[in-house]
Amino acid sequence: MKHIRFALSRSALVVLLLTLFGEIVLTQSAKRPMTFMDILEMRSVGSPAVSPDGRWLLYTYSIPDWKTAKSSTDVYVVSMEEGFSSAKQLTFTKDKNETTPRWIPKGAGFVFSSNRDAAEGKAVNQLYFMKTDGGEAIKITDAKEGVGQFAFSKDGKRLAFSAGKEDERQIWVLPVEEIESGKPEQLTKHTTPITTWQFSPDSKKIYFLSPDSLDKANKQRKEKKFDVRIRNEDVPPVHLWSFDLDSRKVTRLTSSPEYTVSDVRISDNAQWVGFRGTSNNRYLKTVTEATTYSDLYLLEVSSGIIERLTNNKEIGESALSFSPDGSMIAFSADNDFTYFRDNKIYLRRTADRGGKWRKIGNEFDWDQSIGFWSGDGKTIYFNEGWKATNQLFAISVESGNVSRLTGVRGSLSTTQDQETKTLLLTYSDPSTPSNIYTVSSLDRIGEQATWKQLTNTNPQVEGIALGEAEEITWKSLDGTMIGGVLVKPVGYERGKRYPLIVQIHGGPAGASILNFSSSYTTYSQVYAGAGYAVLLPNYRGSTNYGETFRMEISGDYFRRGYEDIMTGVDHLISTGLVDKEKLGSMGWSAGGHWSNWILTHTDRFKAISSGAGTMNWISMYAQTDIQRGREYYFKGKPYDRFDHYWDVSPLKYIKNAKTPTLIHVVDGDPRVPRPQSEELYMALVKLGVPTEFFVYPGTTHGITEPRNQLVKMVSEFNWMERWIRGKKGWFEWEELLGTLKEEKE
Repeated sequence: MKHIRFALSRSALVVLLLTLFGEIVLTQSAKRPMTFMDILEMRSVGSPAVSPDGRWLLYTYSIPDWKTAKSSTDVYVVSMEEGFSSAKQLTFTKDKNETTPRWIPKGAGFVFSSNRDAAEGKAVNQLYFMKTDGGEAIKITDAKEGVGQFAFSKDGKRLAFSAGKEDERQIWVLPVEEIESGKPEQLTKHTTPITTWQFSPDSKKIYFLSPDSLDKANKQRKEKKFDVRIRNEDVPPVHLWSFDLDSRKVTRLTSSPEYTVSDVRISDNAQWVGFRGTSNNRYLKTVTEATTYSDLYLLEVSSGIIERLTNNKEIGESALSFSPDGSMIAFSADNDFTYFRDNKIYLRRTADRGGKWRKIGNEFDWDQSIGFWSGDGKTIYFNEGWKATNQLFAISVESGNVSRLTGVRGSLSTTQDQETKTLLLTYSDPSTPSNIYTVSSLDRIGEQATWKQLTNTNPQVEGIALGEAEEITWKSLDGTMIGGVLVKPVGYERGKRYPLIVQIHGGPAGASILNFSSSYTTYSQVYAGAGYAVLLPNYRGSTNYGETFRMEISGDYFRRGYEDIMTGVDHLISTGLVDKEKLGSMGWSAGGHWSNWILTHTDRFKAISSGAGTMNWISMYAQTDIQRGREYYFKGKPYDRFDHYWDVSPLKYIKNAKTPTLIHVVDGDPRVPRPQSEELYMALVKLGVPTEFFVYPGTTHGITEPRNQLVKMVSEFNWMERWIRGKKGWFEWEELLGTLKEEKE
């Protein structure tokens, strides 16, 4: 019997897309414009691990296969001194994934997790050992249900991992000296499964979390296909335990009926354990409420005494951290413990039980977090958004003064290897996909020319013509300066006017930044390659511009943000860049909310694409998986502020809608559920406004299937081409199906 497999022909699709793009101005070097396929084929690196001597970096390199919605991931090694030209591939397993490489702390080799020996369609990973000079990997586990979490003890003597069925998972251990030939030993035999665990820094204990009980009847009813979903289903609390590796003694450390334990942090001197206690109230275990109704706790290891560090019902603290010597404890939380204010850092001496917290960074009008500490404990470093960029900052523990250490025109995230103190930088800008870099010291991190590039993830980008991207500012109606990103068309000519696509970011507490555009939600460079200008506005409510800017839309959700967006459009028209008769708008999530507001408040746009957007805030309140944020933005619950919720609902103004609108939503989206898009679609149909409605399979807030991401991009682009440029026809399935080729198996 002949089997036929269908795969998208790259060359055919490129021809298709070039045809769709029409006249495109190429650079003198004849670089080609970016296509949708380029978006789907972007490669990525991850899991960086610095060798114990600081000379080498292990990392994973993933190549996506959009046809199968899978990826192939392999392990690479690169010299920290020589850079990316010295990179060497260590594993070669086609259509499989080698992940999470970890060096043996005091040995010559590393361990990684892989599904290379798993049966087709089975998500079963085992652990493999490989020497640093390469050679064949040695399989060191053979767990029937596969291996989950794994780690080395800091002293380099033990490799531990979790294995077993989901409701029976336990910890196993293998002596490192027997790693090539030894047999793992089951370490724990706990009555309930171990969900997560970690070695203590002194390598003497393993701390683990486990639920108090198992609801066997509930498990069995699901196995017997009584698979009804129960909202706010009650689950047993999870608590903290320790396992002494010498005595084999298991000790229960927490038992309060008030909370479930998560986010465990251990001080480097192994004397303190911090953790989050989340409310056991079943009705508070939602995406936002679980964090809001939680507090931080501190366990003194020697005495077993637990101190409650925070006690509030308005905010959720984060980033619990100890100074290197364990003498100080710190966390990040909303300023003055008031919901939605900028995060500040709070700290005190760890041993000062019941002591007052000292807030630092009061003069810094941006969020603060805790990334890593200086060796002497005098400085905390953190990554944070700064207008249309991401930068590295330092805050003095003593004075609270904040310094910006970098000034990149892109997106930077900096981490420090705990053992070697090696700095690892992940960086991207509008012309550079994300790569890993290193720099000799924090004193030099502001000098980008001194960085050493360690990976070259997407060299094919060098052959793609990209539009120039820059950060711009303009004045809104009330005089406030607004920022954003402008992507100019490829081959931009001063004095020539271009069609404009406004791409509105989600959140709304988020920001568009100067990074490489490679997402199916925006794909700005595809539009630039087709002769469009693209504006990505950071409207009121966005992060990166200070506390007041972000909080200003509370009680006035759409008005100022709408004014910010429209004045940005007018600014570009006034500069001579944009043709005012050729405007389009698109966005996902909060970007979809704003697209719906634009639809019902102006007819200046020729086309709109609304992705996962809200129409009716009254019905949305109960449909979505988050309520706390809505209550902040709308100053209360809809039962108390019904008129206000309706006043800020685009549906109230739907009769104003004139613009052809394309609608996208995921069928089971929990964040902005499908009924919101249904309300928009039905209204536009009944009002006679041109519309199309695409519903994608899934249960997430975004489109996960690459084929459907392609459908979203191609249909959206064609919608803009039809209504903005007047191209005949619209999206036809033949445009994609015609590019399929038969392949005999």
